[in-house]
Amino acid sequence: MSDAIETMLERALSAALAGDQALREALDELPAAIYVTDVDGVITYFNPACIDFTGRRPEVGADRWCVTWRLYTNAGEFLPHAECPMAVAINTQRPIRGVTAVAERPDGTRVVFRPYPTPIFDKDGKCAGAVNLLEDVTDEARAEDFQAQARRCRRLANAVADDFAADALSRMAEEYETKAAELLGHKRFANSGADGNGIRQAPAQDPDIDGPDTVGRGPRF
Repeated sequence: MSDAIETMLERALSAALAGDQALREALDELPAAIYVTDVDGVITYFNPACIDFTGRRPEVGADRWCVTWRLYTNAGEFLPHAECPMAVAINTQRPIRGVTAVAERPDGTRVVFRPYPTPIFDKDGKCAGAVNLLEDVTDEARAEDFQAQARRCRRLANAVADDFAADALSRMAEEYETKAAELLGHKRFANSGADGNGIRQAPAQDPDIDGPDTVGRGPRF
């Protein structure tokens, strides 16, 4: 988790405990998609960034578990909202880290994201709901795909006997690696300017949802 995301998440948790007015004032202007639910998973607040992120206006008091329109696993399987990371966080009363999923907007576009669902506890230690921050990691996912293609090309280049074919495969691998570096380089540049007041958006077969927060290694929905 980056320092910028950690700071914003802490800010969101503090605001959620402080009350509705403080919540809106603290979170409405943040560029990261953040929403809050009650202990039953019903949406009680979402900031304007959620609308841009999901391509829809969530319904407070009606939507449950997630503000997205539809969810899918990284393998492309439909993921019911009742089984999403936010639902798991509330039902187990523990934060979920190191997972990614795919959100589909009503217009059909999709975004790979990393959620940070975190339960909220009142002064008596009772779970009162949860806060979630959605980080767009689509560029990371695309970079990972390019890197995988590059590795395949290099394996084939080492396996073929024809020098011309091997050279062509090596050039293809270099092109894929360049594309991956451009995506990851953009993310590193963007994140270098992030601070506690903002987030730069930069993504994702394992059912264990408490693994490390590492793209390509951590568990994914």
